Amino acid sequence: MAASSDIAFTPAVKAVQTARGSRALYARVEERGGFQTRITEDLVAFLASVDTAYLATANLDGQPYAQHRGGPKGFIRVVDDTTLGFDDFTGNRQYISAGNLMENDKAFLFLMDYAHRRRVKVWGRARMTDDEALIEQLMPTDYRARPEQAMLFTVEAWDMNCPQHIPQKIDMVDVTTAIGRFEARIAALEAENATLRQQIERNRP
Repeated sequence: MAASSDIAFTPAVKAVQTARGSRALYARVEERGGFQTRITEDLVAFLASVDTAYLATANLDGQPYAQHRGGPKGFIRVVDDTTLGFDDFTGNRQYISAGNLMENDKAFLFLMDYAHRRRVKVWGRARMTDDEALIEQLMPTDYRARPEQAMLFTVEAWDMNCPQHIPQKIDMVDVTTAIGRFEARIAALEAENATLRQQIERNRP
């Protein structure tokens, strides 16, 4: 029985792993069943923190294309235990991904969490839909963007990678929030300090 990781570890890839000395490591991954094939609570929690995704597709000739997709944290929703969905907002209107998927539904999502130095890779098949009810269901609350269509991504395998070589980056919103807490704490301490100085002055003989 093929391991789910065979979606990435093709015979050519395994040959390179053998030549480079890493085949034994990934053979053990295969012995454990390979990659995840169902959406687990770990992936659900990860998606809740994601505001950036990179979507890869290819046309019928195999020409690859990668596109950025973004929104508020959690904009990629879980539809069921093997399906993700998100709205496709109006952008530059080139429709390269949409066109590619019409003739080749194989797709790939690359998800980054720079703050915690984590990345998730998702292999599967995707399609665009104009289903208005689904588009409304997937629309993030209070997000100012116009959805044109929705994407449904059927997960065939996913894997969470190690943090090697991932630079740690913090979102501006998180930095601003942290600075706000520190500023509020400093203001409170300064007010407390001023009160204590006044008390000391009043109690001097």
